[in-house]
Amino acid sequence: MDIRKIKKLIDLMIESDLQAIEVKEGDQSISLTRPTPVYAAAPVAAAPTASAPAPAVKTPRGAVETSPMVGVFYAAPSPGEAPFVNVGQTVSAGETLGIIEAMKIMNPIEATKSGVIEEILVKNGEVIQFGQPLFRYRA
Repeated sequence: MDIRKIKKLIDLMIESDLQAIEVKEGDQSISLTRPTPVYAAAPVAAAPTASAPAPAVKTPRGAVETSPMVGVFYAAPSPGEAPFVNVGQTVSAGETLGIIEAMKIMNPIEATKSGVIEEILVKNGEVIQFGQPLFRYRA
C-alpha cells in the first residue's frame, strides 16, 4: 500500500475522530488504531505554605514531530550507518529525521519545519505508537 494512501487514512481518522480503521485492497490490508487515552485522578495535594516556594514548571519549547503511524523507529538508514540527525543539528523542512517500519515498508519521517534538534525522544529499534512524540526542535 502506498504511503500517501496511509497518510490519507490517518488524516481521515483525525478529521473524523475515528478510533480505528481497517482497509483491504486485494491481498493487502492495513489496520490503524488510536491509543485510548488513560485518565488518572489527580492526587489531592496539601495547600502550599507561605514559606515553601512553588516549584518551577519546565515547559518544552519548540516544535515536536510526532509519529504518523504505528511501527518500529530507526534512526539510521541501515545498521552501522550514521543516524539521520543528531542533537544540536540544524534541519530543514522536508529533511529525513528517521524511518518507521510498518508492514515491512520503510516510511521516512520528514521535518515539517526548519530548526535545531534539541531532543530525540525515542530510541533506535523502539516500537512507537501513532501520535507519539519523536523529536523536539527549536524552530
